Amino acid sequence: MLASDVICMLRQLRYFDIILVSGDLAWEKPEREIFRKACRFLNVEPDNCIMVGDKLETDILGGIEAGLGGTIWIPTLDKPPLLRENPQPDFTIRHITDLLSILNRGPDAPELEDSSSNASDGS
Repeated sequence: MLASDVICMLRQLRYFDIILVSGDLAWEKPEREIFRKACRFLNVEPDNCIMVGDKLETDILGGIEAGLGGTIWIPTLDKPPLLRENPQPDFTIRHITDLLSILNRGPDAPELEDSSSNASDGS
């Protein structure tokens, strides 16, 4: 099942302005250009975008290297724990519906725990 299908099925599509599939473009993650293309398409600066993904080595690393405003890792059950040598996401969540706790934060909302404090490696 494609990521866009899952997003539609969970009724989360309203939170996304664009969904790019790297297989449909000339670049693949973690190449910066795929992220920059999305920003140009949306006419926004990279630091006003976030990357949500399940792969540290492509999704999170690419978002970091493209200078996006944030990265959110949703590890699947078969993923090993986050290690210090891995690209470090800004947040780690367990289910896509947990995005609401990040996306709905207002300017006065309390800070959420970052990925270094809720990662499964015990740190």
